[in-house]
Amino acid sequence: MLRKTRPISWVKAADKAFRKFPREVQERGLRALNLAAEGQKADIAEPMKGMGSGVFEIAFSYRSDAYRTIYAVQIANEIWVIHAFQKKSKTGIKTPKPEVDVIRERLRQLKEMLR
Repeated sequence: MLRKTRPISWVKAADKAFRKFPREVQERGLRALNLAAEGQKADIAEPMKGMGSGVFEIAFSYRSDAYRTIYAVQIANEIWVIHAFQKKSKTGIKTPKPEVDVIRERLRQLKEMLR
C-alpha cells in the first residue's frame, strides 16, 4: 500500500544549520520529519508551547549536546522546517528567547509569503 506523504520544505537558513549537525543527528531528525510527512508524530517530537497549534519541536540529546529542529504542519500542504539549532542554553530545558524570536519571525514571514 502506498503511503500518502506531504512534501517537506525547508527555510533556507534552517536547512543550512541542519546540515551542520552530526550525521547521526541528521538521520534521526529526518526520520522524525518523515513520520510527520506521513501524518504521524515521532516520540522525539512535541508541540512547541507558545507557537500556536501545528508547530512541533524535535528535541533530543546526542553525546553531551542538545539539538532542536522546529517544523510546522499547518502551513500550505507541506511540512515546513522553520529552524534548526544546537541548544547551548544555561536555562535548563527551556528554549532560549533569541531562538524563540527567530522561530516566531520565520513563521510570520512564511505565512505571509505563502498567502
